[in-house]
Amino acid sequence: MPAMDNDSGRDDGHNASTPGREAAEVHRGYPLGQLAAAFTTAATHHDPRVRARAADRAARWRKVLTGMADGTITVGSRTPVAGLPAWVTPEVVRGGFATGTPAAGGPLRPHEVLAAQGAGLPADRRALFAYALTTAGQAELTDLLASGAYSVDLPEEAALLTVTWLADHGETATALELLDELEPFADRLRFLPRRLPAPPSGADSGVVFRWTVGEVRERLRERRPHAGVEAMNEALSVWNPFADELLDHWLKTVRDGSILASPPAPEWREQAAALLERYRALAAEHTLCGKHRRPKENAFVLRTALEDLVRGRDLDARRRGKVQHAVDSMVRRRGAPGTPGHSALRARQAADAARPTLHAMAQLVAGRLADLPADTGTPQARAFTAPVTPAEHESTGLPVSADVPEPIARLVRRALAADVPTLIGAGVVPSAEVLASLVPQLVATATAASYPDPRLRRLTAAAYGAFRNRRSLLLVDLQHQVRFEELPWVRAVAPHRQTTDPVRATARRTLADLGELALQGWPGTVLPNPLVSEFATLTRTAGFTLPWTEELAADIFMGTFTPKFADAARAAAELLDGTLYAAYYGIDCAAVAGIGQEAGDGKGRRGASRFAGLCRERAGLAGTTWLSVAQGGAVIEQAQILTTHNLALLAGPVGVTPPSGWAALARGAFATTCRLAARIHGNPRPLTTIKDMAYAWRQTLFHLSMATAAERDAALEQFEEDVARYPDHARGRLAPVLAGVRLVREGGGFGDGDGDAGARRLVGWTPAGRHWLQG
Repeated sequence: MPAMDNDSGRDDGHNASTPGREAAEVHRGYPLGQLAAAFTTAATHHDPRVRARAADRAARWRKVLTGMADGTITVGSRTPVAGLPAWVTPEVVRGGFATGTPAAGGPLRPHEVLAAQGAGLPADRRALFAYALTTAGQAELTDLLASGAYSVDLPEEAALLTVTWLADHGETATALELLDELEPFADRLRFLPRRLPAPPSGADSGVVFRWTVGEVRERLRERRPHAGVEAMNEALSVWNPFADELLDHWLKTVRDGSILASPPAPEWREQAAALLERYRALAAEHTLCGKHRRPKENAFVLRTALEDLVRGRDLDARRRGKVQHAVDSMVRRRGAPGTPGHSALRARQAADAARPTLHAMAQLVAGRLADLPADTGTPQARAFTAPVTPAEHESTGLPVSADVPEPIARLVRRALAADVPTLIGAGVVPSAEVLASLVPQLVATATAASYPDPRLRRLTAAAYGAFRNRRSLLLVDLQHQVRFEELPWVRAVAPHRQTTDPVRATARRTLADLGELALQGWPGTVLPNPLVSEFATLTRTAGFTLPWTEELAADIFMGTFTPKFADAARAAAELLDGTLYAAYYGIDCAAVAGIGQEAGDGKGRRGASRFAGLCRERAGLAGTTWLSVAQGGAVIEQAQILTTHNLALLAGPVGVTPPSGWAALARGAFATTCRLAARIHGNPRPLTTIKDMAYAWRQTLFHLSMATAAERDAALEQFEEDVARYPDHARGRLAPVLAGVRLVREGGGFGDGDGDAGARRLVGWTPAGRHWLQG
């Protein structure tokens, strides 16, 4: 149930800033449910690492509940933790709940311990803070600023470097003001960055990476041998060949199809004793596979019979029969050892057993990455997934020329450092959400370009990247998340920012390029909130204002919108008047364009109220005061329809023009619509799929509306053919949707509702009852 503004950082869920609910009213059921789930995992999971992580989550949820109970945590506030100002990065768990612990607090980190040891100080944050303000400490920080060899993992770690930059540039008074704001927290928060061996590669040239080399290396080293695979390989390479030896030895006694037709020769018994001695050695060394110990296995029958004979015990008729059955079964199933069929089978199995395991290859590749800088990506990621070399064979025993398995190669590619189109082409960016996680690297550079001084530019970019990793809080009463500009050290250097025409042009070009990539790559997916947040930052840097709107969370929505939603709807209405999109959704573009234009509505409150009323009316909820989750979702969806959820801004003011054309985007979005329609059948919980299908269809209609009339008509004809490739149940759900398009193209309409069984207007939420797509 997270809630956030579009200037927020990152979170696991939807972004919203929702009014009308006091912190005391926030239900404790969600934290209690998360605590119970974490506790269950910590107590029952078979993997100790998973249990440890779950125990850590449980401890955090206990802190949330304790703080809610004693009043030290105020859920829904921008300052949720008593005694901590808004700029302090809080530790936040799923759903936007603060734990009460500052993210920059806790035990000293290794780099802080090293700094204290180097300065001869006690391992204490206040001592480190005081030392940083001495002549020696300031000299060290000045050198660090000049080198750029540091990492800012949390925004607070940029604070003392900012103090140093201000002091070095004669801004003593501003530096002292900043120190006054930081000093009360000097004993609790870490304000020093982590030193690096060398400056990290930045995104100055548009190069970004999904994971650092260090993260990939750690993930590879965490891979453990798969017990089942290891046991199977042992069976193929050790116990199957030994079973063949047992069988071959018994076959030496066969006369006229029967075993032990005559008493075995002494040599045979001696060979049997040697075979059993080897078995004991093998069993002591190879302990993964227990199949050879199972009494019902043929190899067990043959071995234990041999043991009795070697000890001088004769086999009775029953034991002979069991041995005879085992021998016959093994020969009948695979042939006698040494025959062509049997030899071919064992050769294939030996090759399978010799194939390198994922664990072994992961350790090999982790070793290849060992000498690379850990805090950045690498442009040569593919070079580290080359086949095994002769030298590596000598040190590891892995077969020469063995290929690195795709799961390992895919993991390594996450550290590929390249421009975004290259990463998308390499499969490193599989979704718009992953794209959103990369964009801050580019936006940090575009934003920091406003600072002429290169040291301050580098520091600001690092601080911005760290700030975008700040998890968003659950907020109420239309509060917005803490913005980057609110951080005291960012505010202190704001006068040195110079947004020149080249900076604005770069930001605008970056905005258009990213919008194009998002639409081109995932035409049927709504823009994720973190990406919308970065668009808003780029827009401000470019020197103009656009009403970017975030996706709101239905479970905490109280029916009110901020004025920017009305502004976004007006922009969309101006672009879409007379289009297929407006006709399909029944939008009176002239009426929408007039919302909020009344005199005396300077802050847009009246327009926001009218917009909310229009959304309720369109959802069939006019006059409703209290909204259920489903009703709130229906109202939110109408807001998305009227605003196009930022598509109109990209196609209009931003000027995005897809290289493949709008009709191609429409075909891609419709393909997503069809795939989702096919997933509804037999789905026990189809509502999320239905919602996503409706979103994809909405994007389809928007893209069609941006295409030329000829392109639009050709695409719609193609849709009819595309649907034929899907199962009957999917075609049955899509038929009313396409009929609805035909209806509005012919000048018809849906009346007061969303149509009937013949022609439907597809929306994802229904305020009451079952959705018609559920059957």
